[in-house]
Parts: sequence; structure tokens; C-alpha cells
Amino acid sequence: MNYGLSDQVRARATVSYVRPAASRGRRPFSIPVKELLRDLEGSGFPSNHARQVCTALTSGKFLRENELQIETIDGPPSKNSTTVVVHYRFAFPDSQSGSAAPVPGKNSPETPQETPEQWAHRVTGKISGILKDELAEYGGGEAFLRWVRGYDEEDAL
Repeated sequence: MNYGLSDQVRARATVSYVRPAASRGRRPFSIPVKELLRDLEGSGFPSNHARQVCTALTSGKFLRENELQIETIDGPPSKNSTTVVVHYRFAFPDSQSGSAAPVPGKNSPETPQETPEQWAHRVTGKISGILKDELAEYGGGEAFLRWVRGYDEEDAL
């Protein structure tokens, strides 16, 4: 299988950092770019590609594949250096059972993805009808808007 450099970074980070952290049940963990780059150099990875390592570790693909969220990124303002340390936490910790977080790629439960339509219905369903009684007190929506504006449209003409 032919991997690109970013794929190599993500694969090594998953094997060397994410899976061990998940199997130990640790919620937050860190990946120091310098250490990861040193590990990668042993397998022929170019030593002057710190920027690529930083980008791969903060990519949406890496975060989604491993069910991670970035807590903080330590390092220079550019966030592209061998001194960068990325701090993660598992996005879906198994907090109810008190057991270890799922090991990505092995025993991760299938998490149903919510579509944008489902999300909108869920969010707006909570506020649906919240002003119904208030609007009725003013004689409906148009009367309420006249009250909010502070004048009657007939008086304004």
C-alpha cells in the first residue's frame, strides 16, 4: 500500500500515541511533534518536514478517524515547529460505564451521524411555540410587531 507522508504521520501517531492512550483509559493525552518526527525519521521520513507533521496532527481527517478533539496546542504562534505539543481528548468518552475509551479502529461503537436537517429539527423543536402565548396576548404576530416597533402603521401614514 502506497502512503503519502501525511498518511504516514497519521498512522504512526495513531499506533504510537492514540491507541495506547485509549487502551489505558486516559482521556487527555499529548503528542509532541519532536518525538513523533524522531520516530518517523527511523522509517525514512524527511527530518525537515515538521510543518507537515503539525498539519497532519491537527487535520480533520486525523481527528475524525480517531474520534479526537484538540484541547490546546503548545508552541510558537505559527503552530508549525518541532517544539509544538498537541493536547487531545477523546471526543466520545465512555463516561457512563467508567471503562476505558474505545480504541479507535478496533472496538469503536458506530456513532450515528446526525444530518443537518435532523440537527435543525432537534434544535428548533426545543423553542417551537415558546412565544405562542405572548403573541396571543397582543392579538397575533402583526400586532406584536407593531407593539415592538412602538407605533401603529396606520398612525405612521
